[in-house]
Amino acid sequence: MERQCRALLPARGVVAARQELLAYDCDGLTLHRHQPPLVVLPETTEQVAALVRLCHREGVPFVARGSGTGLSGGAVAETPALVIATTRMRQVLAVDLPNRRITVQPGVINSWVTRAVAGDGFYYAPDPSSQVVCSIGGNVAENSGGVHCLKYGVTSNHVLELEVVLPDGTITTLGSGLPETPELDLRGVFIGSEGTLGIATAITLRLLRAPASVAVLLADFTSMEAAAEAVRGITAAAILPAGMEMMDRLCIEAVNDYLGLEEYPPDAAAVLLVELDGQEEEVAMAMELAAACCQQAGARTVRRAREAEDRARLWQGRKSAISALGRRFPSYYLQDGVVPRSALPPVMRAIGELSERYGLPVANVFHAGDGNLHPLILYRSGDAAVEARVQELAADILRLCLDAGGSISGEHGVGSDKRCYMDWMFTPDDLATMGLVRQAFDPQNRANPEKIFPTPRTCGESARRRTEVPELAGVDVF
Repeated sequence: MERQCRALLPARGVVAARQELLAYDCDGLTLHRHQPPLVVLPETTEQVAALVRLCHREGVPFVARGSGTGLSGGAVAETPALVIATTRMRQVLAVDLPNRRITVQPGVINSWVTRAVAGDGFYYAPDPSSQVVCSIGGNVAENSGGVHCLKYGVTSNHVLELEVVLPDGTITTLGSGLPETPELDLRGVFIGSEGTLGIATAITLRLLRAPASVAVLLADFTSMEAAAEAVRGITAAAILPAGMEMMDRLCIEAVNDYLGLEEYPPDAAAVLLVELDGQEEEVAMAMELAAACCQQAGARTVRRAREAEDRARLWQGRKSAISALGRRFPSYYLQDGVVPRSALPPVMRAIGELSERYGLPVANVFHAGDGNLHPLILYRSGDAAVEARVQELAADILRLCLDAGGSISGEHGVGSDKRCYMDWMFTPDDLATMGLVRQAFDPQNRANPEKIFPTPRTCGESARRRTEVPELAGVDVF
């Protein structure tokens, strides 16, 4: 296989040395590691198609991989498979400002899209915290969100068209480059499919005009519950912030230490960042109303930032929170369950109780506006008993989210990490139907095999499972 791959790619397009393959043995979820036998680095759609056709002909599974910043194990080859990394596919293929579109290869970094059009007054809205390193192809695979998804939506709201290499090597187009068209939305089916339906090789994105005015509020509270009440109050007041983010004391301490200054009040139990954008008068009115909601919920102070430099300083801590925690704690396990905004206060209280019960610290930094939690369980790796306890705590947090009427994932995807929880949220018929969609794209189950769906091999013996998922009668779904 290595020799055949080398014949299809430019020099240094194949990674085969064991020490070099170590860079591909995990994604951002470092608890699970699996070193792949071979990694290839194509640069064009044609090269991706040739590699996938080779896999199809030889019966070899493949795993698509972007920057490797994902947090669900989705870009990891759990079983022997060819890893097709798109990190060298970094060209901006077309810019169409009159129609507010840009087409890029999958390896283009998220923040580069805005950089390419900012001088003309445009930007790309989805902004994961890892936006300076994560790739657009990975964002498509996971349907990533970000700080501004509260007002502007997640990746699927901003993808107009996809050039895709299907699992048999066929090149096709999903979507039409238009916001709305009458056909079945296969573009929407592909986004968030985590590499199980093929590989996107060119992606047309929707651009937005930069807002006329932007303001950021920083409110600090004596409890997480009070900050959560402020979130409920702001949304109940019919204010739609561009973003609304929360951090607890562990995060505040880590960020202040990481930045070398006390940007956030060090004695606060929680801080809430609220960004408002739009026309000048609209933002001014919304800022005063949001500040009043925070004060009614018990905010000690509310800081306002209108200038770009001041806003950037307030956001810097939130954007670097996970890195800051990683600097202070050797290992962390991050989940992304979702709850209704109305459930935030009791859920935050319950997560604190679970943390005490398991004897494991949990830091909370999350998209409060849409209830997308990001609890980071902090621990020291290397102790199998501790790692098992970490995963049990994570499972209990996800169960808590489901019991509150939420979801097991908001933007990180299922991958291998949460597949054994899928039947907590979906019925056997639901899962069987999803399996049929996957089978329509990939009858041989070669694209990112054993991801997303629970199977007897991957989850059959797991205590995390509550029910068995039967195969659809007469069809080998999984």
